[in-house]
Amino acid sequence: MARRKDGESPPALGQTIQRLRKAYNMSLGDLSEHSGVAKSIISQIERNETNPTIGTVWRLSKALDSSIDEVLKNDDGSDFLDHHQGSSIPVLTSQDGKCTLAIIGALSVVDWLQWYDFNAEPGGELVSEPHQVGCIEHLSVLAGKLEVTVNGESRIVEMGETLRYRGDQPHKIVNVGDVPAHATMVDVLKLTLVESK
Repeated sequence: MARRKDGESPPALGQTIQRLRKAYNMSLGDLSEHSGVAKSIISQIERNETNPTIGTVWRLSKALDSSIDEVLKNDDGSDFLDHHQGSSIPVLTSQDGKCTLAIIGALSVVDWLQWYDFNAEPGGELVSEPHQVGCIEHLSVLAGKLEVTVNGESRIVEMGETLRYRGDQPHKIVNVGDVPAHATMVDVLKLTLVESK
């Protein structure tokens, strides 16, 4: 763990850790016991005297029942964290050119959570290779009718319905209706961080 140079450490990090710890009525010793991070290191982090590794921040955020995003957020007083204009949102196109996936999820959480805005013309087909082991895909249809096939088994999902299925198996989504289909798609990936104590 490297010592910080002047101006390098985000000033909100230590304050956020301390605020969350006190909100849970935890002492430095309690947080150390729950997170596996040494009490002296937590004290240095709270005083902004050191730059913790991402693994350390992850262990602390888990012990404080928070997310890494929340802990690392530099609170400038604004409740708005990001604003991406339409032209800056990446869009993927299916092989047949009839389906699009706009990546609307935050890139900072892509290792465990991904979400997309999905559109498909009639007959459009999105074929996906298996994602990471343990991935669950959630498809919520906002308009139209889609058929989802996982390992040869198919289900129809229509407007207002949500289907959850194994994203770690080969799967395919087809617009089987006669109008354009629109859905949100969320992939929840299994967190596989290995902690060392």
